[in-house]
Amino acid sequence: MPDTGGKVPYIFVVAGEPSGDALGGALIGALRERTGGRLRVAGIGGEQMAAQGVQSLVPLSDLAVAGVAEVLPRAPLILRRVRETVAAIQVDLPDAVVTIDSSGFSWRIAQRLRGRGETLPLIHYVAPMVWAWRPGRARRMARWYDHLLALLPFEPPYFEAVGLKATYVGHPVLESGADRGDADRFRGQYGLTRDELLIAVLPGSRGGEVRRLMPIFGETLRLLQQRVGPFRVVMPTVAHVADAVAAGARGWPGNAIIVRGNEAKYDAFAASRAALAASGTVALELALAGLPMAVAYRLNPLTEALLNHVVKVRQVNLINLLLDRALVPEHLRDRCAPGPLAASLAALIEDEDVRSAHCRGYDTAMRRLRGAGTSPSRAAADRILAIIAARSDTNSALRETHDE
Repeated sequence: MPDTGGKVPYIFVVAGEPSGDALGGALIGALRERTGGRLRVAGIGGEQMAAQGVQSLVPLSDLAVAGVAEVLPRAPLILRRVRETVAAIQVDLPDAVVTIDSSGFSWRIAQRLRGRGETLPLIHYVAPMVWAWRPGRARRMARWYDHLLALLPFEPPYFEAVGLKATYVGHPVLESGADRGDADRFRGQYGLTRDELLIAVLPGSRGGEVRRLMPIFGETLRLLQQRVGPFRVVMPTVAHVADAVAAGARGWPGNAIIVRGNEAKYDAFAASRAALAASGTVALELALAGLPMAVAYRLNPLTEALLNHVVKVRQVNLINLLLDRALVPEHLRDRCAPGPLAASLAALIEDEDVRSAHCRGYDTAMRRLRGAGTSPSRAAADRILAIIAARSDTNSALRETHDE
């Protein structure tokens, strides 16, 4: 662990959505471990950061939106939250600010802090996908941030080329426990027999994506039931969309079981035969669990039209990107429809060759993601503490020079 000179580090962590909250919770846990518990932390987050002692400055539900058309109606609220966050940081003056993903929110905080002359270390965790679209974002980040913590091994060169120091720390999904679920525990808890078909359905963690995907997923399951017969459904979710998920699943085939928390989610993965999921980080969890998946996503039509002109990659799913081939069925835009989704799920459930191909591909992707050495969250914590220690050493040297 880097030497912080006996001072208790104070770190302000900002996560703008549930996936960032999960990263933030693991990061804070690693920071506490590395500092022997001598740590002050504040910021913005959800359930998992709250479990690490962070009382969120603002509700996460105010920030967890995606897409141009989706953000515009919420812009006044989001900008107010930016101002409140910047003001809190300027009052508290932490040793470092760590923003996690959510560039629309995080970067505005960094930009305003730099615009007001703040020189405290600004660190961003999770690289934007400049290799997929809008490469100019790397240069913009370099104006505000001191360091980037990247989750994927091919990302740092894109940012180092424009002068932003970057470290590949590995993806925290590898330490999530997604591969250690207990199928028997889940089936016993919910009265499912060993042979009863179970399908995991994950419609996302943002309100907008849940509203758009739930009707499509419900109709998909109705078509699927006609092809494969009866099944049960489990829906892992998070607090701020749990009510919407439960309400939307009423009347679906499969008498949906709604669960919250990572242990229940990973037990559900272990007990399931296949998954239907909103495209995102959950694909890595499903791959680590070895659960064959199809992914889907719909945005507001205006946002989708804009993305059609700027996205540079053929695949968006992280497993497909790591493999550089189309293994996981991606149902985006017009293909995000019940017919194609039901067909993909039926193949994942019934065709053993398809299932085996998925499992082999997932193993390869996880090997490529898994870096040597320490866990991703510890690697990220060590880099943050090293940045704080280096800043402390620099400030001490400057003070000594001034005193002389």
